[in-house]
Amino acid sequence: MEARDAAAGALVGSDGEEQAAKKDAAPKEDKPQTKGKMEQLFGFKREDLTSWPNLVALLNRPTDPASLGIFRCLFGLLMVIDITQERGLSHLDYKYLDGAPVCRFPLFNFLQPLPLDWMYLVYVVMFLGALGIMLGFFYRLSCLMFISTYWYIFFLDKTTWNNHSYLYGLIGFQLMLMDGNRYWSVDGLRRPSIRNTQVPLWNYTLLRTQIFIVYFIAGIKKLDADWVEGYSMSYLAHHWLFDPFKVILPVELVSLLVVHGGGLFLDLSAGYLLFFDATRPYAIFFVSYFHCMNSQLFSIGMFPYAMLATSPLFCYPDWPRRFFSHFPACLRVVLPLSSPDPQPSSSCVYHEIQSPGAERQETPPVAKPSKLRLKHKLAAIFTIIYIIEQLFLPYSHFITRGYNNWTNGLYGYSWDMMVHSRSHQHVKITYRDGKTGDVGYLNPGVFTQSRRWKDHGDMLKQYATCLSHFLPRYNISDPEIYFDIWVSINERFQQRIFDPRVDVVTADWSPFQPNPWLMPLLVDLSPWRSKFQEIEGSLDNQTEIVFIADFPGLHLENFVSEDLGNTSIHVLQGNVNVEIVEEKKNISVQPGEQIKVPAGAYHKVYTVSEVPSCYMYIYVNTTEAALQKNFTKLFEIQERIRNGTETEPLPPELQPLAAADDHEGSEVNATDPIVRLFLKRQRRLKEVKKRREAGALERLQRFAVKKYYTIRRGFLMTVIAMRNLAVGLPPLEQLTREVAFANMKEPEGETNQDERLKDEIGHGEL
Repeated sequence: MEARDAAAGALVGSDGEEQAAKKDAAPKEDKPQTKGKMEQLFGFKREDLTSWPNLVALLNRPTDPASLGIFRCLFGLLMVIDITQERGLSHLDYKYLDGAPVCRFPLFNFLQPLPLDWMYLVYVVMFLGALGIMLGFFYRLSCLMFISTYWYIFFLDKTTWNNHSYLYGLIGFQLMLMDGNRYWSVDGLRRPSIRNTQVPLWNYTLLRTQIFIVYFIAGIKKLDADWVEGYSMSYLAHHWLFDPFKVILPVELVSLLVVHGGGLFLDLSAGYLLFFDATRPYAIFFVSYFHCMNSQLFSIGMFPYAMLATSPLFCYPDWPRRFFSHFPACLRVVLPLSSPDPQPSSSCVYHEIQSPGAERQETPPVAKPSKLRLKHKLAAIFTIIYIIEQLFLPYSHFITRGYNNWTNGLYGYSWDMMVHSRSHQHVKITYRDGKTGDVGYLNPGVFTQSRRWKDHGDMLKQYATCLSHFLPRYNISDPEIYFDIWVSINERFQQRIFDPRVDVVTADWSPFQPNPWLMPLLVDLSPWRSKFQEIEGSLDNQTEIVFIADFPGLHLENFVSEDLGNTSIHVLQGNVNVEIVEEKKNISVQPGEQIKVPAGAYHKVYTVSEVPSCYMYIYVNTTEAALQKNFTKLFEIQERIRNGTETEPLPPELQPLAAADDHEGSEVNATDPIVRLFLKRQRRLKEVKKRREAGALERLQRFAVKKYYTIRRGFLMTVIAMRNLAVGLPPLEQLTREVAFANMKEPEGETNQDERLKDEIGHGEL
């Protein structure tokens, strides 16, 4: 069967050409057999699924290695880049600095990072493995080097888990078992016997099924009510990428129909559309557009480009030969092979044509598979088990119930991409000395390098255990640790996710039992979200609002900053008592009533009803409002100076406004703090405008310079670590100079100005 005549996008049989069979089989028939409709559509016959030998023969059918070889090369290249970026080689010393008091979150508590210099060696092995995959050089060894170190790094830190990092590890594992070095590889040059040899069909089956699962289950997860109703990613509609849609649709409909509706439809249909010849060109166009948008919308590293690299896997496997055959002959020395006929391989099963006996010459020849070897059967078994396992894992959370929170399981292997968005309003960590009873508070995130622990009970348990080991160094004996974490998921009320009355150090937690100190998500209050939008729409730009829901018997202790004047609590549902701590007042507030709370003081809100209470804080940042008013006046004065209409002499504190234009790009010495802040803000706004209006070449240059210094630092720090392992540590002064040289940034300019502007804390416009 020729591949071009079958539906090459089919998961298991669309590309099973038997070009090598020409060498081993009987001469061609004068009249080729007519293919049935199923074979034309899917690339295999019904009979291929009716018995185990036929299925084994189908999965091991000889297939062109060209498309697999190109994907191997692209995947290796992307992983080489990813190691310096998302895997963290460029800032490895910050994450694994020897002796630093850091709480870590491995999947298994016995997993610990190696000393820093040895961690650099781990990354070197992973980098060389990815490079070997790209080149097809000592291919199996390179795959083993890559996946062993990759999964070690992956399991070492749950806070970095996401779906695409998990996918990279799966693809690396698959490639190790495949014959990915049969086309355009250094191994093919070293060993002519494997060069341009056919690969069994299961190589393509695994990869195609994996990508189909990524798309389709991501779509199934998006059938969640929050996604369908447009609450999961509503903020995306304000991104400039959706401006063309906003010409004909309001922002609300762009969010509902384009962001959420379009994402749902694409994920559900992409795998099927890539499957068939007729729809594949349209599918490749839309998924390419989708992934290019994702590369601009999210900081997700190489994931959009990795998914772009998977799309050609659904095409005919000989597409690289046809594509590169159009290049000039002088370039074909370095380009992949364009010759049409791959060599036969022992990894494949070929059909033998058996002629009927002399008495039954009218019966056509019958094609039967050659003898099935053990490795063919094992390959088929592995393919089937792997696909079943990948279909089961996203729904296996009934087993690992301890990892379930408001969403099921650890984020990473469920393909629930972008289905849930969270915001944290309030995080309080309280400790109590087990011997003296003294109570104190910890800065949220102390001794950690991540914020992911806030949403996961297993990480919170690890964090509390780690804190209980560190706090005795500060004369806190037998510490009890309590967490009060308020989270809003998909624009719901801010509410507690864990019971603040539970000492997490001694609390029970098991990966196979539900978390007993997890508070339930108040899904019954979800309809309030439509009311939130009405309330927020009725407020002016300077008024802020926070929606709170709390459980009966609990209370919220809150401090109102002096900057937040005119702060009031409005009760929406349930009954609350508000205690003004300093004034020692207790005031009962009913639904529909409100109470003003003093600034610069603590208050407590007790839920006294039998049902959860719902209330909202409404406040104005008076300091920010006054600052904006002053900025407006200063801007008007500066405009009058520029157009020559300012007739009154400027007082000394305002004279820097006139000098600002003469010292563009440099800081003007201003004595008045408001004027100084205003001038910094103006420089920042000019810089933002300049960046937005920059041409493509300037943007590319800025991007390249940034990546250069990132990769440069990773390379130099790796060289230092390898030298330390080889010959030992140098004197401290020398090591300091070497690290300073590795930390060298780009020349003083835009980036450093941005960093200086961040010093003005608390003002959103900066």
